[in-house]
Amino acid sequence: MTETDTETGTDADTAGTSIPGALTALLLLSDGRFPAGGHAHSGGAEAAVADGRIRDAAGLADFCRGRLHTAGLVAAALAAAATAGLDPLALDAAADARTPSAALRSVSRRLGRQLMRAARATWPSAGLDALAAARPRGAHQPVVLGLTAQAAGLPPSAAAHAAAYESVSGPATAAVRLLSLDPFHAAAVLARLAPQIDATARTAASAAHRARTHGVSALPAASAPLLEISAEDHAAWPVRLFAS
Repeated sequence: MTETDTETGTDADTAGTSIPGALTALLLLSDGRFPAGGHAHSGGAEAAVADGRIRDAAGLADFCRGRLHTAGLVAAALAAAATAGLDPLALDAAADARTPSAALRSVSRRLGRQLMRAARATWPSAGLDALAAARPRGAHQPVVLGLTAQAAGLPPSAAAHAAAYESVSGPATAAVRLLSLDPFHAAAVLARLAPQIDATARTAASAAHRARTHGVSALPAASAPLLEISAEDHAAWPVRLFAS
């Protein structure tokens, strides 16, 4: 059993101290080479580059910061809640309600399907099997991520960290390809965001802890209207480098 912080509701143990191999599981789950399909998606960066909102490392940092505190926070809380044992179907409906863009809902479910395939091959579990049967066309990616973390023996706080990091690492990687941005500069953007990524994960894990008592309405519903609008525009492009 892990010790729980009574103020924040997050697991006091770091991933891997209570379950052998859990820290390595977190590294594997957060690795861009894990076959979860994220490499084909820019997280909105492609549309932002086309609009001139990302031109260089400074623009990338601004974009990632905004995405982290909106879409990233929501995804991290959903993932943590799934790991904590909340009903994944209720969380899937909550993800729908927090994603106004039809294009982004489709992307999230597509990524959820791909992650589900990788997760069931890597960490087989009854929870993943049940969700796959209930959502054959794909559950939202953060919900699948949370159940995957649970299957891998990770605590909710680790699932929140994985989702928060993923929300900015995808756009950073995409910017290298879209702008021929120096990869060292892209890595520096992520490193400088590390304290905010950690803080976002803590906030998300605390919200997931509250949701165990108060239901999914306690989870964040931060909005990013420009991400939603640009996702709809991007989906209509006849030629694009990334799927989203």
